[in-house]
Amino acid sequence: MLDYVQKWSTRTELPAKQLVRWIGLGTSKFYDWKQRYGRANEHNALVPRDHWLQAWEKDAILAFHAESACGGLEGYRRLTYLMMDQDVVAVSPATVYRVLRAHGCFERWNRPASGKGTGFGQPLAPHEHWHCDISYVNVCGTFYYLISVLDGASRYLVHWELRESMTEADVEVTLQRAREAFPEAIPFKLAPSRPTG
Repeated sequence: MLDYVQKWSTRTELPAKQLVRWIGLGTSKFYDWKQRYGRANEHNALVPRDHWLQAWEKDAILAFHAESACGGLEGYRRLTYLMMDQDVVAVSPATVYRVLRAHGCFERWNRPASGKGTGFGQPLAPHEHWHCDISYVNVCGTFYYLISVLDGASRYLVHWELRESMTEADVEVTLQRAREAFPEAIPFKLAPSRPTG
């Protein structure tokens, strides 16, 4: 388009601005094209920049962090200025932080493993794990509480009671009667669940 406008501008001796207006192209768009003419198209693309870190710089930061005087316990800002003083790499503290964080240098080594997100470990044998479930039941316009004790492995209904209240004592009575019904059972964990209704 730029070549086309310049060619016809010289042939007709009309200003390029007039031709651009006749074509229906915005003048700012035309001059943007003119300014970018001959350069690589950088629109919506990752183009390597002069200020981006090279691989050897990242390696130098990581190596300096590992070999620092306090065994990697220095703060990233202090490391930045120590690297500048020793002519290792000249980067900003934010860059040092990003490189160290991306390589897991701020993680604690002896962090306990978390069970979060792994789901519930399903019991494999009967009476290994009991669940207590409480839900509302409407009987002739009156609400009662259905307190039930379920076996975790077989989903067998161990015991249930319909109670007028949902106090701690009501739940304890229901659990005690479930234990009395199965005296040989030793559930390792009694885990009450949320009320449903």
